[in-house]
Formats: sequence, C-alpha cells, structure tokens
Amino acid sequence: MVFHWLANLVVVVHGLCVTFIVLGGFLTWRWRRVAWLHVPFAVWGVVLEYRGWVCPLTPIENYFRHRAGAAGYAGGFIDHYLLPLLYPAGLTPRLQLILGTIALLVNLAAYGGLVRRASRGA
Repeated sequence: MVFHWLANLVVVVHGLCVTFIVLGGFLTWRWRRVAWLHVPFAVWGVVLEYRGWVCPLTPIENYFRHRAGAAGYAGGFIDHYLLPLLYPAGLTPRLQLILGTIALLVNLAAYGGLVRRASRGA
C-alpha cells in the first residue's frame, strides 16, 4: 500500500515539475527570486526533451509501482501521462523536439515579459 502511495506521490511531483518547467517563468512576474529555482528547472526540462532523455522521476515511479506489485511502464512521464491526452500516437524524437521548443518559447515569453515589466518599473 505504501509503495502505491509513493508511486502516486511521484506522479504528482512529476506533474508539478512539468507545470513549473513550462509555466514557472510567469511566477517571476510576481516573485522575482523564483527565477533562481525556475531557470535551472526550465533548462533541465528543455534539454531533457531535446536530448530524448527520460526524467529520473520516471524510474523512481516505476520502482515504487513494481514494489507495489503493479506494472511499470516504458518511456517517460510525458509519453505515459500527457501524450495520451494530447496525441494518439507515441512520443517520437520529432515530437520531443516540438515539446521542448514549446517549453522554451513559453519561457522566453515569460522572461521577456519580466524584462519589459522591470524596464517600465512595474
């Protein structure tokens, strides 16, 4: 029971990390110090997608699922949880490049807005 709970906790943390990677730059508009945490996360997330790497949280989740007597899954978090919601096909290198580029562009927009706000004294 505890391993099933831990696996689900990792899923929640993983989802929060993905959300923070993509949208966390907008938090800097309110709390500028968040950038010190967000920039490394965002760089990690974009590099992870561009390189086709699997996030370390995925094997941790699978470990807990196996310990709970459940099956793990192949591929990564995005492939298993998010892509079925967005795309019917599996994660391809081209799709990973697109997802990484979306994360990069959203963050460039967020930090571009932050710079504009700071230059206006907002």
